[in-house]
Amino acid sequence: MPRPATGADRVSASLTDPALFRTQSYIGGAWRDTASGRVVEVANPADGAVIGAVPALTAEESAEAVAAAHGAFWDWSHTLGWERSRILRRWYDLMAAARDDLAVIMTLEQGKPLSESKGEIDYAASFIEFYAEEAKRPNIEGVTSHLPDAEVEIWREPVGVCALVTPWNFPSAMITRKAAAAMAAGCPVVVHPSRETPFSALALAELAARAGVPAGVFNVVTGRSSEVVPPWMESRRVRALSFTGSTEVGKLLYRQSADTVKRMVMELGGHAPLLVFADATFDEAVAEGIKAKFATSGQDCLAANRLFVERPIYDKYCEAFAEATAALTVGPGMDDPDIGPLMNEAAVKKQEEQVADALAKGARLLCGGKRHAAGPLFFEPTVLADVPPEALIWQEETFGPVAALAPFDTEDEAIKRANDSEAGLVAYLHTNDPRRIYRASRALRYGMVAVNRTKVTGAPIPFGGYKQSGIGREGARLGMEAFTEVKYVCRDWA
Repeated sequence: MPRPATGADRVSASLTDPALFRTQSYIGGAWRDTASGRVVEVANPADGAVIGAVPALTAEESAEAVAAAHGAFWDWSHTLGWERSRILRRWYDLMAAARDDLAVIMTLEQGKPLSESKGEIDYAASFIEFYAEEAKRPNIEGVTSHLPDAEVEIWREPVGVCALVTPWNFPSAMITRKAAAAMAAGCPVVVHPSRETPFSALALAELAARAGVPAGVFNVVTGRSSEVVPPWMESRRVRALSFTGSTEVGKLLYRQSADTVKRMVMELGGHAPLLVFADATFDEAVAEGIKAKFATSGQDCLAANRLFVERPIYDKYCEAFAEATAALTVGPGMDDPDIGPLMNEAAVKKQEEQVADALAKGARLLCGGKRHAAGPLFFEPTVLADVPPEALIWQEETFGPVAALAPFDTEDEAIKRANDSEAGLVAYLHTNDPRRIYRASRALRYGMVAVNRTKVTGAPIPFGGYKQSGIGREGARLGMEAFTEVKYVCRDWA
């Protein structure tokens, strides 16, 4: 009698290349389970159906991944940059060819609309392509000597094993942005994906193996963060940590890194302001505001959480924004709606709490405001107007499809309110006054400023924020700096 089909069987059957759906960790070039027999089940947030399970590796097994990476370090760091480039390029080509299957895996485990998943795969692959080229760049810089009988050189050398801890909202791009930079620099990596979205990471490992990435250079360790990550923080072999996630967890990891003095790159929480001045192109400001707020169903560190609109156009903007929001479609990611499910029950409760708090403090509900009939993890796209400064939604990152709007009267007021946050990742600015564009771009205390547009990220740009939104930059050539050491060589030529 044939065994009943499992969730994993159904996922595999939906793929052109079923082998991309891996359900084991990948360590030292081998697929493996855990001796404990424990697993972490992964459910589709759209309907709660279990799509598969991955091993919950123990702390000892997590440490084995570091040992595998350390064992690969010498050979990989001494591989010619041109050869590292060729391997990364093959990885990129395989990822681009598998785009549709990778997007299906992502949507089933993360819930985002299928078109957004395809967009993320393109975005994730672009980092591998970019750093494949950077791997070929010479790393020795000649410096005019300050000594009469010496030659001076500055070398950049790989730092060692790099630990990468990544979130569930961008389960492919947050890995490739870190891993491709580290690997191009000559560093092996150990990756811990979110327990809620491990399959995207494991698919990347499958493609890395096919591309010829040597054993131990790219490792994926699944399970619970409380067991997987501590051995990495304690290990002197792990020389750098790159983390994307909440500011609270980032602070914890920062403290834990002190004993081993690790290099740190942290992309933490955002609380982005969007400023709309009366001279902005109105329809564009509305359309871009919708994009900035509701991409990834609002579950994005770049999401516009605080929308400030100049008073002369405030009422008109609120009306148009609410109308556009109410027209957004909601449903399972595989149906490719505008808004998919939130990741978990805690995320939904946070939307409810912030809406209730804002209304209790005097805000007006223009649309939405409650759970959506599509399922328990769906929330209606929501617009709140006249949100007072003391409302909870002004203080905390929303990470969901709730937009908060308030008017302002002067440029100075708008800048002051926008900067009134410990987050400083990205700010959005809509105005057609070139002098204001310059003044505001300089005055906004954010690592990135988007002017009259929403999309600004990409492989060639330095992604990162001010204040408690993180440390360091990812992407661009700057993205390799944390994964390299600077060596100064002074050589007698007499």
